[in-house]
Amino acid sequence: MLANWEKSQRSIKTQLEFIDFEQAFKFMTEVVEVANRLNHHPEWFNVYNRVDIELTTHDVGGLSELDERLAEEIDNLLVRY
Repeated sequence: MLANWEKSQRSIKTQLEFIDFEQAFKFMTEVVEVANRLNHHPEWFNVYNRVDIELTTHDVGGLSELDERLAEEIDNLLVRY
């Protein structure tokens, strides 16, 4: 299981906090590049320095390998923050 991710049968999710809005937005911009490359996009919500992310695969009605792969890539980006 991925660190800092809560898993259910339908999704995996995490809540992240950054120093400020600028850092949160910069992180989200980096996630966009990864999500586009994988053609798999997060459901997310941002308020100031907090980013809530939920990953699910609508085509299969729950979790898929793409969700875990995107979560791993997101975790790799977090190292810089």
